[in-house]
Amino acid sequence: MRIGLLGTGPWARTAHAPALSGHDGVEFAGVWGRRPEAARELADQYGVRAYDDVDELIAGVDAVAVALPPEVQADLAARAARAGRHLLLDKPLAPTVAEGRAVVEAVREAGVASVVFFTTRFQREPRAWIDEQAAAGGWFTARAQWMGAVFTTDSPFAASPWRREKGALWDVGPHALSVLLPVLGEARRVTAAARGPRDTVHLVLDHESGASSTLTLSLTAPPAAAGATVELRGTTGVTQLPTATESPVDALTHAADALRTAADTGTPHPCDAAFALRVTEILAEAENLLEEASA
Repeated sequence: MRIGLLGTGPWARTAHAPALSGHDGVEFAGVWGRRPEAARELADQYGVRAYDDVDELIAGVDAVAVALPPEVQADLAARAARAGRHLLLDKPLAPTVAEGRAVVEAVREAGVASVVFFTTRFQREPRAWIDEQAAAGGWFTARAQWMGAVFTTDSPFAASPWRREKGALWDVGPHALSVLLPVLGEARRVTAAARGPRDTVHLVLDHESGASSTLTLSLTAPPAAAGATVELRGTTGVTQLPTATESPVDALTHAADALRTAADTGTPHPCDAAFALRVTEILAEAENLLEEASA
């Protein structure tokens, strides 16, 4: 599978490019970026072609991996799908439900495969735990805390305009939901949403299984308080999401494998664009509740 990379920012440099270049089962076929000089620099580092025209790159590959802001990703993902290219996307899928739905429709109409990179879902220990808890069932409540320190450290992601605009809800919210939904089932509704310090938000979800979950999300936690935990309580007792030992590069390698399998078999991956759209719908519902509370 020839995969072209769209994007040249910190995530493309630290995760996508190393994963694609080091993967024995794919060919890292080139780079396109909104800044041509950055695309050339990244392409030269890995000995691949830099493209000035995104459509030329799309025309020359089997799939695209996207490491771009969600509003840019949504448009290019739909364009690549319509051209018959498979998609390895990042979260969130899109900044609005309408834009996310357009991606899903393009994927469905073209019959291409899609995988959205929810990091935790592609790391071995967390993935095995999620599968085990989903099979066990009987969960009563869940508590997820995804506390980042992006804006309280010198993180390279702190300069991201979309993160500053959308905050933790849209950046780390997808990670928490990607763990909770396969275990607790579909979220019927967001029953409550409240703001905390800075960009911190608190959500309560009602799930079709009868369980409820609470989420605390932040990108402005003190560095000493940063980290992610998910705790489940139910008929089998109490269990927590294990700490991953694999890096984002390892996880992206697994995601590329998942895309190849979905493309070869025609069987959708659980973390496909349709799942990512559902996550986007929940985020939008929560955002509306937060806006109503602030009015």
